[in-house]
Amino acid sequence: MSIITRFAPSPTGMLHIGGARTALFNALLARHHKGKFLLRIEDTDKKRSTEAAIEAILEGLAWLGLSPDDAPVFQTDNAARHVACADAMVASGKAFRCYTTQEELQTRRENGEAKRAAAKVEGVSDEQKATLLEEASILLAPYRSPWRDGGEAPGPEAQFTVRLRAPDSGNITVADSVQASVSIACEEIDDLILLRADGTPTYMLAVVVDDHDAGITHVLRGDDHFRNTFRQIPIYQAMGWDLPRFAHVPMIHGDDGAKLSKRHGALSTLAYRDMGYLPEALNAYLLRLGWSHGDQEIFSMDEAVEMFSLAGLNKSPSRMDIDKLNDVNAAFIRQADEDRLLTLLMPEIAKLTEVTDVLEARVKASLGSMKERGSTLLELAESCRFLWDSNADHLNKKARKALREEGLTHLTQLREALDQTEIWSIEAVQDVLDSYCTAHALSMGQVGPPLRAALTGGLPAPDLAPITTWLGREEVLARIDRHLPGLPGTEQK
Repeated sequence: MSIITRFAPSPTGMLHIGGARTALFNALLARHHKGKFLLRIEDTDKKRSTEAAIEAILEGLAWLGLSPDDAPVFQTDNAARHVACADAMVASGKAFRCYTTQEELQTRRENGEAKRAAAKVEGVSDEQKATLLEEASILLAPYRSPWRDGGEAPGPEAQFTVRLRAPDSGNITVADSVQASVSIACEEIDDLILLRADGTPTYMLAVVVDDHDAGITHVLRGDDHFRNTFRQIPIYQAMGWDLPRFAHVPMIHGDDGAKLSKRHGALSTLAYRDMGYLPEALNAYLLRLGWSHGDQEIFSMDEAVEMFSLAGLNKSPSRMDIDKLNDVNAAFIRQADEDRLLTLLMPEIAKLTEVTDVLEARVKASLGSMKERGSTLLELAESCRFLWDSNADHLNKKARKALREEGLTHLTQLREALDQTEIWSIEAVQDVLDSYCTAHALSMGQVGPPLRAALTGGLPAPDLAPITTWLGREEVLARIDRHLPGLPGTEQK
């Protein structure tokens, strides 16, 4: 059997992190079995569906490398097919026309809630209380329509919905790949609406028809859909269709154990891109939020495709941990191809300063060392600040202290030595520094601070010798000159 999975988001908002994980799991399952991963945009809620949300979903999936194997399908395009299936169920007696109005349903709910409230009033006898609660239970129970066994329409113009005739007795069982076998009594399922009064299909009907027609073999989704599955199985049965294999993955929780919400941080997938995370890092992190393979913590996509299986899905909710995500992202930044990393990094640097060819060359030269100094692209860009900003006009306290009289003396003599060196390389500069220390019986702890202060102004930066080579001779000497008294165009800081 060829494995066919699908991701079916509703375009009523951005692609959130939970949806991205669902898409990832479906894509990995299909690719592991060399099957197909499909995308269906469930746009039946026309009032809330937007083009912006559709574009964000497609952009988010593309950024994560989870684009579908076929062109996306829009659920509303299949409306005629959904209606035809509902009509077929009416013809077979598996569904029926229901003339119950919305007003009648609302009155039923209100009466049930009123009786439940009345049972709690002080002074009600135990017998009255039991009666009221029983009546409330009936009124608030899953709706079984009085029209389920047929009947004449109230009038030629009477509006109706089409409802599925729910099973009368027994159990509905989901053989779930994550939660094992789970059953509920059929009495807990209502006669659900298949076609609204205006003739449009509902989500419940459309999902089942579209999954069947697309040949979906595995429905892998969040466990917030578990209740829907129990309501959808009778539709499969009414149409005489085989069930797909279901797998319901527990939701992602925040670090406090509560359901993930906006207060836990960014939820939009593209927000993580804008925060400087790499797509492969986010995929690797999401993979471990609900799936495991031994003790391995970080997976490339190729490794994930090779190892992914339903058996590895966890039964318990996972907790979003930004610190852990940062660690994973930092690992992928260190592993990243430097040309690609430079391409990703320069737009972030452009948000901090004007980018020139000289600056880009400095960043490129330093990247092999500097990529160890940031867990996100934003942090990495900020850690490169010393490459364009010597902080000369706003030295921190430590830098000002290093550039007092003794420090300036060392800096003056170091400038002369650096200016005279014939080769400008890490090794040559380090030799200059070591020779100066030896000649004056000083330690690097005495000589290094004034030079570092002049070159970086106290900004965080790596070792001095690499810094000088990344900046280049001309920039190094110019930065030193800004702090030496008596030189043309300079003033003592």
